[in-house]
This record gives sequence, C-alpha cells and structure tokens, in this order.
Amino acid sequence: MRVIFENLLALLDRGEDAVLVTVVSAQGSTPRGTGSQLLAGRDGLLAGTIGGGPGEAQALRLAASLLNERRSALRRLELRHGGELDSVCGGEQTVLLQFISHDREAWRTAAREVLERLETRRGGWMALEAGADPVLLDQAKSAWDGKRLILPLPVGERVVIFGGGHCALALVPVLRSVGFRVAVFDDRPAFASAERFPEAETVVCGSYADIAAGLELTAEDCAVVMTSGHRHDFEVEEQLLRRPLAYIGVMGSRTKTAYVNGKLREAGISEEAIRRVRTPIGTAIKAVTPEEIAVSITGELIYERALRREDSGAAEHGCPSHL
Repeated sequence: MRVIFENLLALLDRGEDAVLVTVVSAQGSTPRGTGSQLLAGRDGLLAGTIGGGPGEAQALRLAASLLNERRSALRRLELRHGGELDSVCGGEQTVLLQFISHDREAWRTAAREVLERLETRRGGWMALEAGADPVLLDQAKSAWDGKRLILPLPVGERVVIFGGGHCALALVPVLRSVGFRVAVFDDRPAFASAERFPEAETVVCGSYADIAAGLELTAEDCAVVMTSGHRHDFEVEEQLLRRPLAYIGVMGSRTKTAYVNGKLREAGISEEAIRRVRTPIGTAIKAVTPEEIAVSITGELIYERALRREDSGAAEHGCPSHL
C-alpha cells in the first residue's frame, strides 16, 4: 500500500488521473484476496498487484477504459477454466475500480495521511466506495457490504534480528521486500549502524544482557537470534523466553542448541518455553550461503505470519499464480 499511495500522490501532483483497483471480495481459489490493490495510469500498471494473470490483465483493460470515461465501476472477474478469462484458479474476484481525478483534493489529502500513518505505524482503516472520496478511520472492522469496503492500513509485522553479521546483512533486504519491518540489535558499534543496514527501520547498539535498555519488544514481534556466540545467544534467549513474542527462531548447530538449552534450564526457563524456539531456524531447503539462509528464514516467517493472520481472521487465501 505504501508504494501504491506514493505513486498515486506523485501522479496527482503531476496533474494526471489514475484508477485504483481494489479486490473487495474473493471466493474460491484466487491469486490474491480482499484488500489487494493495484494502481493504473495512462501508461498502464504503476504499482501493486491483484495477482497477475488474466484477471489482472482484464482489470488493467477496464482501468484504461474508465480513465477515458472518467468514472468508477464494480466488476466481477471469474477465474474459471473456459470462462471469460479462461483461468484454472477456479474462483472469482470482485474488484472496485475507482477513477481518481487529479483535481480531487480529497484524494491527495488522503494519500498524504495514509503515508503518514504507515510511516508512524499509527495504522487505522480506510473506507472505499465507488464514486466517493476515501474516508480514514481510527476504529473500525474490516467489512464489505456490497457497496463499501473497509480495510486496515498494513502497518507491517516487525522482525527483530539479534546479531548484525553477514547473515543479517543478507536477511534484512529480503524481509523488507516481503513487507516486514526490521530492527537489528548488536553489541558491536561496527555491526550496529544505520549505514550498514540502510533498509532496517531501527538499528540498536546495546548490551545483549539488557535488551530492554535499548529496544522495546512487543507481543507482536518476531525474534531471529544469530549473535556471534553461545554466551550471547543464551543472554538473548533467556530474556525473550520470559515474555510473549509471536515467534522466536535461533540459528545454530545441534551442539550449540543443546548447550544453550542446558543453560536456559539452569536459569529456570521451563521446557514448555524452550519448545517455543524454532531451531534450526528456517524452512528446510538445505541452505548454505547467507543469501540462501535469508531465503529460508524469510520463508518460515512468511508462513508464520500467514498463520497468525489466518487465526485472527485478517487474511483470505487462494491459489497464487505467481509462486
């Protein structure tokens, strides 16, 4: 959403019109679910996706027509074999195509506020309706009533990486590319700098023995532990396991894990808490290089994020055409 609204604001400031395409409902197997968006202008797709394939191509053709007609529309895209779009996904998407005139100050104001809310992690909800200006809300619930869609602003889950070594260097940009906010924590000034991690939201140089002094953790955070040694892993894990977190993953060998787990037991950490730790971290793809390890860890975190969203009722799933 951030990239979409950055592009929208730039387009409006240049005096150009746009069409915002939003999936308002999805049934069956579809490439993307409710809330997926793309932005189209005179030159076609500018940002975002509703899943690619024939459905997105049809949406872009509709957007081009609506730009010329200067109007909004609601359209159902049937993604069925032999249907209008001849897709094998087997579901359908209903999309809201909103014509946005460059002289609509309400849209320019809304775009700025959306970007400000995302930047400050304030969050909120946005209400969209064909032919109407957007409305930003502080309190609401996701809903589609056949006319008006209310969707949350995606603040993004945070991953806190403990250890700023070569694996962290590879991991940060991959996590950012799939929508995670990233913080890096290391006790070495040379390894904990904004220059070393330009894509990280936060970089902290602090003591592993006192994480709270340098960084506030929340129950929604995911922690990835890849420090420079056994002692630091133990210091970090002991603190993490004494509080609720969405995910804790640790990189290390079986020998290292056994040693650290023994120290955790001596420190009074329960077996139940120790079992919360995912180690070896990452999806099993036989990763070896830092770049491969980054893909493996990111894959596991994407899966964990999807499970949490599913549990909270915030996500709809289908058959991705791009995987």
